[in-house]
Amino acid sequence: MNVPDHSPLVYLVDDDDAVRDALALLLRSVGLRSEGHADPQAFLDGLSPHTIGCVVLDIRMPGISGLDVLARLADTSDLPVVMLTGHANVDLCRRAFKGGAMEFLQKPVDDDVFLDAVQAAVRTHIASRERQAVTQAASDRLARLSARERDVLERIVQGLSNKEIAREFDLSPRTVETYRANVFAKLEADSLAQLIRQYASLLD
Repeated sequence: MNVPDHSPLVYLVDDDDAVRDALALLLRSVGLRSEGHADPQAFLDGLSPHTIGCVVLDIRMPGISGLDVLARLADTSDLPVVMLTGHANVDLCRRAFKGGAMEFLQKPVDDDVFLDAVQAAVRTHIASRERQAVTQAASDRLARLSARERDVLERIVQGLSNKEIAREFDLSPRTVETYRANVFAKLEADSLAQLIRQYASLLD
């Protein structure tokens, strides 16, 4: 049985076989997996939304330009993109950054500069996915609350006391205390600060 590899993956999208091979070798030297694509359309068609890593994308390719691929990625993927070109100019650089590229490098690229850019992109993506996971977990826990428990949560976050919440909803303080305990239990919060952080993460 094959176990999927969830380590970061760097997509190398460049129609130059020699460039892809050289960059793949360089990435292996620092323990990074890569997947080469000479055809940008095939790359887009096979891209998995679950992949963690980044895309190294050449600007000038037959069929679809790197800037067009960048535009499509902006609509379909959260993978950071490092642009490569052998024909750099200010306009191309401006358009790449405007399109969402994280870095813009000129061929022949210095090995250390390339690795620094790719590793920074991968770290950025890992951090982004971790934030998404935390927010999703908080959202899932929030969905466990009843409508009244949500009301109580909002008042707790606003700093209202149990007595103030009880007066607002015409409830007994003991009933509010029960709702409060349910909120902390369902959100798996051990402190008021943790409860507020969870709630705030859903508002960002």
